[in-house]
Amino acid sequence: MTRMPVLYLSHGAPPLADDAAWTGQLAGWSADLPRPTSVLMVSAHWEEAPLSIGATRTVPLVYDFWGFPQHYYEVRYEAPGAPELAEDVRKLLPEVKQDPERGLDHGAYVPLVEMYPEADIPVLQMSMPTLEPERLFEIGKRLEPLRDQGVLIVGSGFTTHNLRAMNPDAHGAPPAWSAEFDEWAERAVGAGDVDHVLDFLGKAPAARIAHPRTEHFAPLFVALGAAETEGRSVIDGFWHGMAKRSFQFG
Repeated sequence: MTRMPVLYLSHGAPPLADDAAWTGQLAGWSADLPRPTSVLMVSAHWEEAPLSIGATRTVPLVYDFWGFPQHYYEVRYEAPGAPELAEDVRKLLPEVKQDPERGLDHGAYVPLVEMYPEADIPVLQMSMPTLEPERLFEIGKRLEPLRDQGVLIVGSGFTTHNLRAMNPDAHGAPPAWSAEFDEWAERAVGAGDVDHVLDFLGKAPAARIAHPRTEHFAPLFVALGAAETEGRSVIDGFWHGMAKRSFQFG
C-alpha cells in the first residue's frame, strides 16, 4: 500500500466555494495525491479535551458559523463514517474518547467538498485536546503509522488568521503582518525547522497579530509530527488579506 503524504491546508470560510481559483487549486491538489483509504481530519474548529474522535457514521454537518447567507447552511457532505480508522486511532491513542453525534465542522467539510466532491472516502474527525505545540506534535508522531495504511492525515487551519484585521474588500497587496508571517512559515516549514515552527510565537515576525489566538496554526503541529520531514508549499496567495498557504509533507 502506498505510504500517504500528510497535509496542512488553509481551509477557508464557507464562501471558499465561490472562489474559482482556490477551489481549482484544492481540486488539482487532490487529483495529484494517491487515493486514500480514509481521511483523518484535525480541524481548527474542534478543541476538546480529552482527545476525542467524532461520529463513525454519517451524521449532520456542524455549521459552526453565523451570519452567512442561507445557502451555506444547506451544503451537504455525506461521506461514509470510518469505524475501522477509529479503531486504529484507539490502538495508537488509547486515551481517545468518542463523540458519536459529532459531525464534520466547516474546517473539515469545506475543503473536502472541493477535494473529494463525490464524498465517497470515509472521513473521521479528531479534536485538538490542547493548543500546546509540543503536545500536538507528539500526538501527530503517534498517528504516523496510519500513513502506511492509506490514511490521509490532514491538519486544517489557516496560515494567518486574524478576523478583526481582515479586509473583505482587499484585492491588492496583503497587510505586512500577514505577508511577513507567511514568508517566514514557508521558509521554516520548507527547511523542516520543527523547533522554530513549534516556537512560532517566539520566532516568527508578527506572530501575535497573525494569530491572536493560535487554533488555526495548531493543526500544523499534528501534521509535522506525523510527517517528521520538511514540507513543500502547494498553495499560496491571500484571501481578504489572510495567507492561504498550504503544505504537503512526504
